[in-house]
Amino acid sequence: MDVYEKLKELGLELPEAPAKGGVYSPCQEFGKNLVYISGCGPVIGEQKACGKLGKEYTKEEGMIWARNSMLNVLSVLQAQIGDLNKVKKAVKILVFVASEDDFTEQPAVANGGSQLLADLFGADQVPARSAIGVNVLPGNIPVETEAIFEIEKE
Repeated sequence: MDVYEKLKELGLELPEAPAKGGVYSPCQEFGKNLVYISGCGPVIGEQKACGKLGKEYTKEEGMIWARNSMLNVLSVLQAQIGDLNKVKKAVKILVFVASEDDFTEQPAVANGGSQLLADLFGADQVPARSAIGVNVLPGNIPVETEAIFEIEKE
């Protein structure tokens, strides 16, 4: 099935690729068919996202932030390759979760992004993953996600 149709079925839209926040490349292709996406936060449009899990946000809210971060990752990927239907699989994601010292549910938060990939590309295509708790993220965002994808080359 078409990735864009799946997004529509989920009631989601791919946002515009977020603007760069510094001196870096948002996307790098390497090897024969791999694409690395720099870390993306959860802000889409005019949303505000400031704070930590276990303080300002619950685990459930964090899962939504992780899903939004993955939507931003996918928007950067689309800007680079032109069509998300070229994705063969998500290879690896790294999810940073700004959290209080006693918050230990970073993997559950990361499931928000992982589940979106499973829904779009198939449960058998979920990536390897790390979920890391950190003290603070740029702009005080609660979640940041980076990813590596394998794509089909023409």
